[in-house]
Amino acid sequence: MMFYLDFEQKIASLEGRLTELTRVLDQELAPVSSEAVAQLEREIKETTDQLYSNLTPAQIIQVARHPQRPHALEYINSLFDDFTLLAGDRGYGDDRAVIAGLGRFRGSSVAILGQEKGADTETRLLHNFGMPMPEGYRKAIRIMELADRFGLPVISFIDTAGAFPGVEAEARGQAQAIASSISACLDLKVPSIAVIIGEAMSGGAMAVAAMSRVYMLQYAVYNVISPEGAASILWRDSTKAQDAAEAMQFTADSLLKLKVIDQIIPESLGGAHRHPKEAIASVGDIIEAGLREMSNLSPDQIHAEKRNRFLDIGRELG
Repeated sequence: MMFYLDFEQKIASLEGRLTELTRVLDQELAPVSSEAVAQLEREIKETTDQLYSNLTPAQIIQVARHPQRPHALEYINSLFDDFTLLAGDRGYGDDRAVIAGLGRFRGSSVAILGQEKGADTETRLLHNFGMPMPEGYRKAIRIMELADRFGLPVISFIDTAGAFPGVEAEARGQAQAIASSISACLDLKVPSIAVIIGEAMSGGAMAVAAMSRVYMLQYAVYNVISPEGAASILWRDSTKAQDAAEAMQFTADSLLKLKVIDQIIPESLGGAHRHPKEAIASVGDIIEAGLREMSNLSPDQIHAEKRNRFLDIGRELG
């Protein structure tokens, strides 16, 4: 069953009418014409197009958080063959919020990272709602070092509300783990790609996003803090999240202008949650193109290019 966002209620009403009309037509309970169905389908498409062509930042973050939006494991299972999951940080334990392993992408061996939120109550609890603990970032570092040693490209899927903020995470060195993970990303001398597929907030997202290429789905978001967190700090009032969202420039269009990301991956009408297979296929094509761009670069060239890429962010502002 489709989950509708607040601003999608008109679409929900139209699609409810279409479902009922189709049922009546299928069961021949009334003289309903196929033209009436076609007309309603056109109205749904026009309404969806109108809504999604004028989304506010506050609405875009709702889309990025949509519970039916494809998550990291869906991308991994669809795009990679022979995926082998690697677990544990060899120091404390395993963190299911961070997926890490090795696989083959369109014929080539790669290392894979992903932040997994889960799709239902059971899996959300299993993956801690996509909020990594320190051992998750140390696991990511372990995989990145392995990839660098054996010359494997690194593909990372970013989707988290932030690193887990609990006392136990701080006690195990959360800040140090995040900083070390960012450093490991920057030290990579193999081709590396980060794809922001949903909500990418705080250092918890940046820890595995500092790659040679950073791509972002059209309705994903990326920032150092959530609008709710920013509102709580600035106004001591989380209900002002919409005001914060308008000012934060966390949408793909804004981040491309700021050169924080390298390319926007378009989403089909209505967002990736309505067309998951198309979104996953588009991401795969962009990853393939990015790896091809870097295929002839030497390790030192990859490292130098990445260093300059991040140093250039913000230099042209003001």
